[in-house]
Amino acid sequence: MNSNLPPSGLILLDKVAGVTSCNALFPIRKIFKTRRVGHAGSLDLRASGLIVAAVGRATRLLPFVEAGEKTYSFYAHFGYSTVTDEWDGDLLEQDEKTAPISEEDVRRILPQFIGEIDQVPPDFSAIKLNGKRASDLKRKGRDVELKARKITIQDLRFEGIADPPEGATGRIRSSFKFSCDCSKGTYIRSLVRDMAKALGTVGAVSGIRRTRIGHLSVLDAVKSEDLCEASLMKPQDCMKFPVVTLTDKQVEAVRQGREMTWNKEPIQIEEGVPNMVLALDKDGELKAGCSFENGKLAPKFYLGSD
Repeated sequence: MNSNLPPSGLILLDKVAGVTSCNALFPIRKIFKTRRVGHAGSLDLRASGLIVAAVGRATRLLPFVEAGEKTYSFYAHFGYSTVTDEWDGDLLEQDEKTAPISEEDVRRILPQFIGEIDQVPPDFSAIKLNGKRASDLKRKGRDVELKARKITIQDLRFEGIADPPEGATGRIRSSFKFSCDCSKGTYIRSLVRDMAKALGTVGAVSGIRRTRIGHLSVLDAVKSEDLCEASLMKPQDCMKFPVVTLTDKQVEAVRQGREMTWNKEPIQIEEGVPNMVLALDKDGELKAGCSFENGKLAPKFYLGSD
């Protein structure tokens, strides 16, 4: 990267459970001595897994990372519910039935959660009502009413019978492990709540872990304690977008926000992927994010020096 520019790039971070998504970024700010650090898609405090963090000008790319499909693994515990929808929250409702729920019954209800569905977010969430977080309003004893949102679940997989978690605040009828591929905006806590309702009971979740965002995997992520300057990656090395190399004249054109006719190598935008092309200069430094349509390259934002 150009030493004349502040550090800029992406970091794949494996967040541990018990740390907020915001606090997970503190070591990055310290290492790179900048406050310009952001991330794509928050994880609940109790959730773990992949967070894509960006440093410097690369924060402009985060909305395009966040738009990618996500994969989660999680444990669903049927028979009781809590105010937070998590296994150790204050008990909200206890199912009077004690008989175990069968694997057959669980598999039977899964298809109704595949595809585009309406989902009401959890009351304890970061969604804002009149400028206030729903979770903050709930902690103050206020009632909240969140509206259903359209989400898409591409796949919901039964992974097996699970052991009950330590610290459960209710009596569990059955516990199972699942994984799912889903769109931005999906709440796994809400998914378990709705799955339980379909089974005629109530439920709580534990062990939420995000293993994928788009084509980026948690297997390639770094733990917080292992973060270092070498953890910073060039966006073009880890984002699945077409990459083009510009001449000096073309770099100046995108800096000024001008579109240009592209008649060099073909540019192929994959279906279901944001219309994004990463434009490099002749030295291989990322200069802009562009859209490509009707043979024209149009800058969305400029990432080089002003």
